[in-house]
Amino acid sequence: MATIDDAGHAGTGPPRRRPRRMRGGVVTIATVAALLAAMGLTIHGLGAADNAVASHDASSWLWSAARSELARVNGITARVDTRVGIPGARRHPMQVTQTDRLLVLRDLNTGQVSSLDLATLQITATTRTTPGLGVNVALHEDAAFVVDAVQGVVRQLDPRSLTPIGEPVRYPPGITGGSFDGEGRLWIAVPSEGTVSAVTAAPLPSAPASAAPAGAGLSPKKVETYDVADASHELVVSTLDDGVAVLDRTASALVTVQRGEVRTTPLTMTAPGALPARTSGPHVPVTVPGERRVHVVDDAGAVRAFTVPGAGDKISPAVAWAGRYYCADEASGTVYAFDSGGQLVDTIRGRGTGPLELEVRENHLFINAPDSATAQVVDDKHQVREVDKYANDVLGGDPPPAPPPPPPPKKPKVGKPGAPRGVTAAAGNAQARVSWRPAPANGAEITRYVVQGADQRVEVGANQRAVEIKGLTNGETYRFSVHAVNAKGDGPARTSNPVTPTAAVPDPPAGVTARERPDGTVLVKWPAADGQGNTIAKYVVTATSAGTNAPAGESRRTELVVPAGELEYGTQYAFTVVAVNDRGAGSAASPVSNTVVPYAPPERPSELRSTTVADRPGAVAVQWSPAAANGRPVTKYLVDVGGRSSEVTDTRATVDGLGNGQNVTVKVRAVNEAGPGPEATTTARTVAEPRVTVTGSSATATSATVTFTVDAGGGKATCSLSTAGEPAKPGSCSSITMTGLTPGTKYTFTVTARNAAGDGTATRAQATGALYGIATCRNGPEDDQRTYCDKDVDGRNGNEIFSVPRQDNDRQVGWAKPGTRLKAYCRKSGENVDSWIYNDQKQSTWWVQVDYKGRNYIPWAWLNLEGGDDIKVLPTC
Repeated sequence: MATIDDAGHAGTGPPRRRPRRMRGGVVTIATVAALLAAMGLTIHGLGAADNAVASHDASSWLWSAARSELARVNGITARVDTRVGIPGARRHPMQVTQTDRLLVLRDLNTGQVSSLDLATLQITATTRTTPGLGVNVALHEDAAFVVDAVQGVVRQLDPRSLTPIGEPVRYPPGITGGSFDGEGRLWIAVPSEGTVSAVTAAPLPSAPASAAPAGAGLSPKKVETYDVADASHELVVSTLDDGVAVLDRTASALVTVQRGEVRTTPLTMTAPGALPARTSGPHVPVTVPGERRVHVVDDAGAVRAFTVPGAGDKISPAVAWAGRYYCADEASGTVYAFDSGGQLVDTIRGRGTGPLELEVRENHLFINAPDSATAQVVDDKHQVREVDKYANDVLGGDPPPAPPPPPPPKKPKVGKPGAPRGVTAAAGNAQARVSWRPAPANGAEITRYVVQGADQRVEVGANQRAVEIKGLTNGETYRFSVHAVNAKGDGPARTSNPVTPTAAVPDPPAGVTARERPDGTVLVKWPAADGQGNTIAKYVVTATSAGTNAPAGESRRTELVVPAGELEYGTQYAFTVVAVNDRGAGSAASPVSNTVVPYAPPERPSELRSTTVADRPGAVAVQWSPAAANGRPVTKYLVDVGGRSSEVTDTRATVDGLGNGQNVTVKVRAVNEAGPGPEATTTARTVAEPRVTVTGSSATATSATVTFTVDAGGGKATCSLSTAGEPAKPGSCSSITMTGLTPGTKYTFTVTARNAAGDGTATRAQATGALYGIATCRNGPEDDQRTYCDKDVDGRNGNEIFSVPRQDNDRQVGWAKPGTRLKAYCRKSGENVDSWIYNDQKQSTWWVQVDYKGRNYIPWAWLNLEGGDDIKVLPTC
């Protein structure tokens, strides 16, 4: 049934006017109001005159966490035209809300909110809100809202100054939703009531600097309210072009509200489903990550389903765009595209893993990976183009490379859920409040809890672990059982304590305060309740976050410490308290407390790895993946390498001064407001001096080759070969040949390998081989030339050998037959000899000492040395 407040209604039946509910806290000025402190941002790209046009030119602003910057991507060109650097937000998750004229950012780690005018690229306001999940900003044209889901407060802001406009719209704590439909209505779901309602914005005041005063007629209004589920069901909201879709995860049904008509479509799901925040077009895709299935509900209520390829449950809600459905698998960095019939028609592969953000804007689908350098743009013809968000970079070096994806988790054994823990009941006036702790899921996500007793059966959402059973008879005793349901069926039930409703109930505590503490606990305090003549036996505390209510614990005192880990770090919570007297009668719930965000020291940094710095002595490079922040941003990392400590804000460091060839222990701890977390450890080694091992050597008459291996000690080695009297010869670090050596000479060669840490050497003895020459005399063409070289004759003849370097008959020791191979020792200058036609006109004053009847001399003119006949390779005698 629908109710219409302060507006006409559409539908066939008369609307039901819902009672006005004032329950819930107040959003303080510090949380949502005037965001005044200027924030220094680095802006690069177009001039201001072009910005207004560019903001309408199929563009979208995409967040890059590793760079701490926003990039405006033009959907038509698939290029970045402007960047804005956001100080202090590196690797922070960021909520980006944008229209053609406005951009609002919310840093989930710090709670800082900034507003950017896209026409001028000027920051209009900025402030810090409560960090964590629980507050979001919604924009539509000139309307801006801050939705505090925990407190149940929806406040309109002037987007020009971010000052509040009029009075907020108040709901019970624990609402969900908070997005605009295509007609400019903000839709809010209230799981505790099972309703969804629309809020319209007030007109903007003429002056942007101040808030509209209360009672001035300028306040947002709740104009429509519809029943969409039973109370305490788990609800998920997606706004439509005209209306809203609400997924009842408890009842497995999709409820659409359009033009005053409410339609419910049952779905067959064995695990909880999910919706995108906004759905374009008439068909609503419901994604069930645990099944890897997408159920598409059309505007007539017909359902068809298809399966997403791959394994695991890391898929995000499918987004409808231009007759297709796009579903992102964050584990593989892949987006799958399906046609209207559910057939896979395209696979868009990214360059990494991690979060993927899909948003339809300006007739394009933008696919952004905040932790990656790339994005994709899909036009209405389904053409996919990749965007390099870091192209034409103006903001500095690249971030560290993305770490490798973790191995796929082992599939757990799946069974029916276990019994809920701590089922308790407290009686009220003709009612009872039943609460319980979570049941073991046993491998399949719990979809709902079933509460039975007093001839009633109530189903509530998996995140709604407290329910009020009404219509009881005072004075009669009741017990209630609770069991969980998952894909495998119903688990065992657990029964509460007996309770007897009575009109004699205590008053609720007058006020509740909460304070998060650095050890991960939350301290909840309240004043003693009035027992109205009976003794207060205990207090029951309930925690409320966005869309959820769950028991936080019980206490006999006026305070409760919620243990560390019981509440999710980084998520906003508020608390209510019920007083229970010694007869088991419970009060109404107290007013809701202030909002807190539990936090604790960060987790251990993951994927810590260290490497030797090859070109720096005594240095180690360390890199790691960011530590889980646990509710407060990581402000720095403490790095200890071999006892040398440093602090860094990045996820990498290089440490010097460790000595050469040292094995060191590396320790890294993340630090946030709560202090340092546990350390991650690994080992590393600095570069050591090279070690050289000679494996062999060989020589010719004038060269020697030494082969060897080099252990570079983790560095980059360069190698050379040297020997006395010769210049060092550089070469490869496996084999070096030195030429220009003296034949038949013993050498000692030194191999030197050098890196950043120093030198390593090894020696090798190697003698060069002997040099031989061929006694050469070739007969001429005529007369006695024809026999000149045949034999030794009186007078001069070729190939004659002497004991001195001159042709002295008295000192001739013999004659070498042409072709005789003679061992050469050295060279000596002597008488000039011309071989004329018998050895190619060779003429020289050099004589060669050869092994012929001892050491004697032959003119070089008659001896052709092997290996090129180079007389210079011989030493002088």
